[in-house]
Amino acid sequence: MKFVAVVSALAVASAAVPAGAHHAFSAEFDINRPLTLEGTLKQWEMINPHSWFHIDVENEDGEVETWMIEGGSPNQLIRLGVTQNTVPVGTVLVIEGYHAYDGTNKAVGRNFTLADGTRLFLGGSAPGAEGN
Repeated sequence: MKFVAVVSALAVASAAVPAGAHHAFSAEFDINRPLTLEGTLKQWEMINPHSWFHIDVENEDGEVETWMIEGGSPNQLIRLGVTQNTVPVGTVLVIEGYHAYDGTNKAVGRNFTLADGTRLFLGGSAPGAEGN
């Protein structure tokens, strides 16, 4: 009986570990700061619990800044038709999303539009994102 109690306690403790790595939209991103960015995909990280799109965006001064855009999990993106075959590095994207509270070049993406007008959804935590 003691063994069952120890195993149960370990199971409960280990279930709480991933929750610390995951965050709610409102903990990091500002619903009152929507943005639209146009840039070129530089790198794509397909990692859990979120994917990250690194895009180069030209600012008002003509300088290129790299932005990190959070998307849904790799599984969620694949279900939505977003793969590294449909959006390879070098693709120009128009991303709609929300800026991070910390003011860095980081945002959560709701969707992006490709040069041919195709609109793909990024899932994830952004309000209005499909596939949540």
